[in-house]
Amino acid sequence: MLEEFEVTGCAFDQSGGLTFVNNSGVWSWNKTDRPVLVVSEFGGEKLQLNDCIADPEGRLLSGSCFYNPSEPYPLGKLFCVETNGAVRILDEGFHLANGLGFSVDGRTLYFTDSVARSIYAYSYDSMTGRVRDRRLFVKVDSDAGIPDGLTVDAEGFVWSAEWYGSCLARYDPAGKLERRIQIPAKQTSSLAFGGPGLLDIFVTSAAKSEPTPVMPPGYDPNTGYFGGALFHFNAGVQGRIEYRTRIETR
Repeated sequence: MLEEFEVTGCAFDQSGGLTFVNNSGVWSWNKTDRPVLVVSEFGGEKLQLNDCIADPEGRLLSGSCFYNPSEPYPLGKLFCVETNGAVRILDEGFHLANGLGFSVDGRTLYFTDSVARSIYAYSYDSMTGRVRDRRLFVKVDSDAGIPDGLTVDAEGFVWSAEWYGSCLARYDPAGKLERRIQIPAKQTSSLAFGGPGLLDIFVTSAAKSEPTPVMPPGYDPNTGYFGGALFHFNAGVQGRIEYRTRIETR
């Protein structure tokens, strides 16, 4: 059973199960009673992971996160987990790893550092699972929420949930803000497309207030509705089917 099992990110697996990440590493769940641990550390460092995505070849990409505003902490890395469970570092130097997504052609990878208020873009080679040319795709203003979960629609526009911001932001492929959609929860955490024709948007939110130094000016972490509900609406925009992992378990 999956009761009390922590999940900080997941991707569908081609087996019909799921691949999870959490503070203990990468897990595979193929409809058995318990998830199976795939890998828990790399180079002596704990794989304390947050959010993840499958790439076109079935690998898993995920970032480590040790963010602690009250004391010094190691910066996180962006990892690639091969289908056989082998781990590689793709990039490093991140405060709070978060949402990932691929462009429609699979040649651009988007990756979020929430504390840096940044969404980065990389050129991605799906044959080798390697990145190059990191560049800043979006820098979110300090008076807005911080970028959290992310997805890409069928038109190649990037959607980012704004924690502390009560909204979703949609950016065009050049990184220009195209629209914001208000969500009635302060801690809007992520989103995904689903439903008939992938025209429905499902939005997650978090119930427990988590104040940090990167809150926008004037944000009240003590009162109001922070979240906990799953929201659903149709914006007339079509999503895309996400890639699936092909992670082997021993």
